[in-house]
Amino acid sequence: MMKAILVKQPGGPEQLALGNYEQPLPEPHQLLVKVHATALNRADTLQRQGKYPPPKGASPLLGLEIAGEVAEAGINCTRFKKGDKVFGLLPGGGYAEYAVIDEAMAMPMPANLSMEEAAAIPEVFLTAWQALVWLGKLGSGERALIHAGASGVGTAAIQLARALKAEVLVTASQQKLQACLDLGAQKAIDYKKASFNDEVLAYTNNEGVDVIVDFIAGPYFNQNLDCLRLDGRLVILASLGGGKVSEVDLRKILTKRLQVMGSTLRSRTKDYQVKLTEDMSRFALPLFKEGKLKPVIDSVYSWEEAAEAHRYMEQNKNIGKIVLRVS
Repeated sequence: MMKAILVKQPGGPEQLALGNYEQPLPEPHQLLVKVHATALNRADTLQRQGKYPPPKGASPLLGLEIAGEVAEAGINCTRFKKGDKVFGLLPGGGYAEYAVIDEAMAMPMPANLSMEEAAAIPEVFLTAWQALVWLGKLGSGERALIHAGASGVGTAAIQLARALKAEVLVTASQQKLQACLDLGAQKAIDYKKASFNDEVLAYTNNEGVDVIVDFIAGPYFNQNLDCLRLDGRLVILASLGGGKVSEVDLRKILTKRLQVMGSTLRSRTKDYQVKLTEDMSRFALPLFKEGKLKPVIDSVYSWEEAAEAHRYMEQNKNIGKIVLRVS
């Protein structure tokens, strides 16, 4: 048995409690990791409420990313051994003393990062890389508009887009704008004060942007189409504002040759996630080691304070990631 954060029954943060759970056993291609830190994601709060079941075969425990030390390597593992420090993305099971991860999904932890910093990387940087590069095909000299710029994925996307030599515009609430500018955004728009499409078009001399990464969906859809330039790409990753649009002029998509895409990461196949991890690692790990990319951590909680960490996330006050330190 091991200690883990359990969901007593679907509901609010008060349903989270530290308890006992069966320790996982690594399969031949898996690593058993002694977890030192994990991090919160919106999927955790939805799963806690009973609204986002884990993929078939995944641990029912919360937690989509970990940083820790290899406690045992499966017999077919060749890249890592007992004692190695690793971090990576999981389909579930991170809120625990021990977790298993496919060796191909594990990344070697840069020596200059703490466990808390490493745990803040996988979900948001892989999601941002998928949106910007694999789907959005953002190129050097292009422009990206990143909504929710101060969120975990937003802070990762700003940095990756700048590392790709793109120009970056963001939307965020007023108190979070400076944090986005500090990370490299060249234009930060308070979405509560003005229609962001007017601001984007004014800033770009009516040219618009090439790629938009959006988490709001419905309420932003028409403005997003207005912001995109010829051959622009819209990548929708969530529908926090609602999934319906009352009226849309589809001719904008035709005349500007736009691409509208939607994606999630957790439901992707293991093969897809492995290739994404390898691709992002090749580009980003050297930059993390050099300090040119950095995980943005808003706050660190003890895992015994998981309920309070969930309450904080649901208040939308955080800039960057909320991390749980696992004792």
